[in-house]
Parts: sequence; C-alpha cells; structure tokens
Amino acid sequence: MERHVHQRLRHDVVLRRLDVLRVERITPHMQRVTLGGAELRGFRSAAPDDHVKLFFPNRDGELVLPRLGPNGPEFPAGREPSPMRDYTPRHHDTARGELVVDFVLHGDGPASCWAEQAAPGQCIGAGGPRGSHVIASDFDRYVLIGDETALPAIGRWLDEMPAGMNATVLVEIPGAADRQVLFSRANVETHWFERDGTQGETLEHALHGLPAIEGDCFWWIATESSRARGMRQWLEQRGVPKDWIKATGYWKADPNED
Repeated sequence: MERHVHQRLRHDVVLRRLDVLRVERITPHMQRVTLGGAELRGFRSAAPDDHVKLFFPNRDGELVLPRLGPNGPEFPAGREPSPMRDYTPRHHDTARGELVVDFVLHGDGPASCWAEQAAPGQCIGAGGPRGSHVIASDFDRYVLIGDETALPAIGRWLDEMPAGMNATVLVEIPGAADRQVLFSRANVETHWFERDGTQGETLEHALHGLPAIEGDCFWWIATESSRARGMRQWLEQRGVPKDWIKATGYWKADPNED
C-alpha cells in the first residue's frame, strides 16, 4: 500500500456575508474574531492551512462584494470594491454556526485596521475555500515552522492532530507576550523565538540546528515569502523529497516581489 499520499479537494466557491459575533484580543498582536450568520451554512474547510478570502468595508464604509460571473468574480460598476485578503479559518464549529479567524495586528492594511476596531454587529464578506490540500496522516513526525502569521494554521493543525502523532513546532513572534497556549492530543515539542523588534533569522537558525529526525518527516513552512523559499531550498538540498515539504509565503517583505 502506497504511503504518504496527499489529497487535493475542490469546493464550490460561495460568497457569504457574515456577522461579527465576538471579538477577543488573545495577545498584543493577535485579534480573534468569531463570525456567524445564516449564510455560514454549508461552509467547508478540510485542511488546517486552508484560506478564505475576506472582504472588508471600502473607504466609504460599504461592503461591496463581487458576483460570480462566467469570467470569475466581477465587482459592480461605479462602486469601489471591498478590499480583500486571504486568511486561515482557525476553527469552524458547525453545530454552533461559528467561524473563528485570527488576525495579526501590524498597524496597517485594510484587514489589520478592520480587525483592530472590529465589534459585534459588524459585517464582512467571505469567499471560499476554493480547495483543500490534505496532508497524509502517516508520517512519523510533522515539523511546523512559521512566524506569527502562521499561528492560526499551526494552532488549528495541532488542535486536529490525534493522539499518537508526533510534531515539532518552531514559531517566531514579536515578543514574549505573543506566545499562545496551543492545545493538542499529539506529542508536541514547541519552541518559541522572540524577535523583540529586530528582524533576525531565528527560524532559519532553529531549522538548521534541529537534531536528526528518525523516520519519515513532513515539513510545513509558512512565513515571509523569500524566507519560506529559502528554507524549502535548504531542505531539498539535504535530500528531503519535494512531496514531503509544503512551504508557503504568507506575506512579502518586498511589495514589488513577483
């Protein structure tokens, strides 16, 4: 029987208007927003690092969503489209009809600015997920590497890991106050690295310094685009099969990067 077989699932794309139910500041740089409403029915997210496209009020305070036409999403003419950004569904509770999204607060951008002032009763749009990349569950160990933008996916992944799984987690955060309590039934080793206002290469150093891992290991990386690419290349140069790595740029330090 073939081992380590990943699955790619496709979902019907649905655009939804969702209501803010609750808001909680969980760390100095992370705001948790719980969304709900009748249009959440039918929502599906099958992988911890899925992403939904969230739509925020435009400069006039209007929520202007596209319509799904034959050429893809089309915004109505003559109105400023709602700005949109990709976010991880941190938790979806079907029974309660709730979707939790964690926002990194970095002081600028439509998503961060909206999340910082979010309050119950407000409304945003959500589209997707378009699909899910479900990683095989039969690796001997999973190494999850990321900065604060990856914490929602890492936290969800650990939540969903069953007892008996093994994971090593490397997380880079702005400071000690940004540590989160991460729950899991799996056997997890978590290592936190604090930048304290300086841009270092702590994740890279931690990756390079990991002791040899016995058995087959899946490597998941999500951080700034060039850093994620560099860590992937480092692993590939050491013989890790490409299918055993998923490295994603969650943001770009250079806005002009292609």
